[in-house]
Amino acid sequence: MPVSAAEKPWQLVADVGGTNARFAVVDLERGSLCHVVYYSVEDYAIFADVLAEFSAHVSSAGSWAKTPQGACLAVAGPVDGSVLKFTNSPWEIDVNGIEAQLEGAPLHIINDFAAVGYATTRLSPVDYLQLGGGAGNPTKPVAVLGPGTGLGVCAVVPCQEHKVVIEAEGGHADYAPVDAQEIAVLNILLQRFGRVSYERLLSGAGILSTYQALAELALREPAHERPEDVYQAAMDGSDTLAMRTLHVFCRILGSFAGNLALTLGARGGVFIAGGIAPKVLSILQQSEFRNRFESKGRLRGFLADIPVQVITAKDIGLKGAAAYLAQQGNS
Repeated sequence: MPVSAAEKPWQLVADVGGTNARFAVVDLERGSLCHVVYYSVEDYAIFADVLAEFSAHVSSAGSWAKTPQGACLAVAGPVDGSVLKFTNSPWEIDVNGIEAQLEGAPLHIINDFAAVGYATTRLSPVDYLQLGGGAGNPTKPVAVLGPGTGLGVCAVVPCQEHKVVIEAEGGHADYAPVDAQEIAVLNILLQRFGRVSYERLLSGAGILSTYQALAELALREPAHERPEDVYQAAMDGSDTLAMRTLHVFCRILGSFAGNLALTLGARGGVFIAGGIAPKVLSILQQSEFRNRFESKGRLRGFLADIPVQVITAKDIGLKGAAAYLAQQGNS
């Protein structure tokens, strides 16, 4: 018998970061995402309230089954244990409580950057812009990184019929400056934070910290108090210090991406996700990013052919969560 309009099968996917929580329905009949809704983390005390609001939204649409057939939450932080804490948010996820809210639907929780990793297995050329390198070797690992609220990292490794995503916290590795200006910035940030990871520079807050440090070195008062104001001033050319900040960001991003490619043997390619890179793409293309990526002494030749691709597609975390659920169903 055909499924009635009121009983259309669906799955729930969510991409929960430090700033936004994105939810969507996976239409199992069409294999596509719909009912994509964004929520601001700061507007809700707990995650369970947002899940309840989205569930009510789906119910009000009137065409879906009462409960999803499965759910995948991609969350910004480690995913071990029954109570999950976010790296850059006061929220927690009570796994048992969420399972009860979903009324028995199978629940999968993965790291938000693992979701980006799964999404890369389904990208087409219209979903990204390549910054140098060749075609990449499809039999070799892929590195994924993404500066946004934090700095996410994962690896995608070919394994028989599937690609396996390896979750990582590489954004918290110790920052290594390359030139005198970066050393001067590091010294200022060491005084402020005690320890400086790559995430301290390659994130929204990191752009602001770099801007403030460069202002201190230039004996200037900072003109901007928000990261988005720094990139906007850099993009429109209204503030030379903001422009310098973005060029420092691009150089460090290139160094880090090259380090990651060496560490993982990522001859399959490097993907850059996150909210920042697409916003500053024109500066990134003109910057020293690619030179820094390849500038690894005797290993320059190893890196020269590795493609770096900036993901420009929207809702990549949701697509990755859906790809993860599909892979579970096909396993």
